Amino acid sequence: MATWGSLYKHGYKPNKFILKKFFNHSVKTKLEWIKEKGICQKITQYAFDQLGAAFDRFFKGNAGYPKFKNKGINDSFTIDASGKPMPMGGTSVKLPTIGWVKTYEGTTTTTTTKLTISRIADEWYIAFAYEVDCVESHSTHEVVGVDVGVKELATLSTGVVFANPKAYKKNIQKLKRLSKAHAQKAKGSSNRHKSKIKLARHHAKVSNIRKDSLHKLTNHLCKNHAVIVIEDLSVSGMMQNHKLAQSIADCGFYEFKRQLEYKCKKYGCTLIVADRWYPSSKICSSCGHKKESLSLSERVYVCDKCGHTLDRDLNAAINLSRRALA
Repeated sequence: MATWGSLYKHGYKPNKFILKKFFNHSVKTKLEWIKEKGICQKITQYAFDQLGAAFDRFFKGNAGYPKFKNKGINDSFTIDASGKPMPMGGTSVKLPTIGWVKTYEGTTTTTTTKLTISRIADEWYIAFAYEVDCVESHSTHEVVGVDVGVKELATLSTGVVFANPKAYKKNIQKLKRLSKAHAQKAKGSSNRHKSKIKLARHHAKVSNIRKDSLHKLTNHLCKNHAVIVIEDLSVSGMMQNHKLAQSIADCGFYEFKRQLEYKCKKYGCTLIVADRWYPSSKICSSCGHKKESLSLSERVYVCDKCGHTLDRDLNAAINLSRRALA
């Protein structure tokens, strides 16, 4: 990445192909260890591809300037079998050059062209993509509106409520204790490395609890509904409220939308994203009257016109479900 930046400053237009040539002719010849077992050639191939994609996103304005990848943080690499399909299945996987590796869980019986190996805490994970046929959803409801929030993770227009696990909030004290213990260890010591693993494991546990609840929610929505309507939330704008930022981040609203987008394609249902400025919480689901203002502390919606009383989140979810018919 430093070479890319240096070339760009001197007026050149670098790309991943130029960097590959520079690496093979100027860097690889000087470092003997990089040729060990031939695995590095496959790893660097995708590293340059990913760097090129990162700069493409930067120049298009879709992302910030690429950052250096530090050892020990988000460790991962992608390899292939020189274009040949790799068979997957069972509790063992044969990796190119590395050989046979046992897995904790059995993998799907299929083939893939490449796979990514990543490390979280002291555990290694294998991820790969393969094609599957779309699964038809057994829709018990034609349309469902989903109102996500901090108090309850999601309230559906059908009346179903998914509780917010609040994984970070419930584990914050232990995270603080482990962080403090890690900071007090001498840098470079084995005790510091052990404390780093403990802290990383607990962060991974919090992340897994959050992801598990989101997967259960999105699976329920996509398997049982033909049309799903959600709000177009400005998560970055909501995070500006420092009193609620921690709770909002703990919900994983962006991950919720991301999972819905690909699962809707998988199960053959439709995802509708309501306009960001649609006042779903202020409109009465009974008569359509709109309130001028509604504070966050008001958890029960009471219509000023018809007197209709309903839970605030359920009222918003019903209004969202009607957007599919608008």
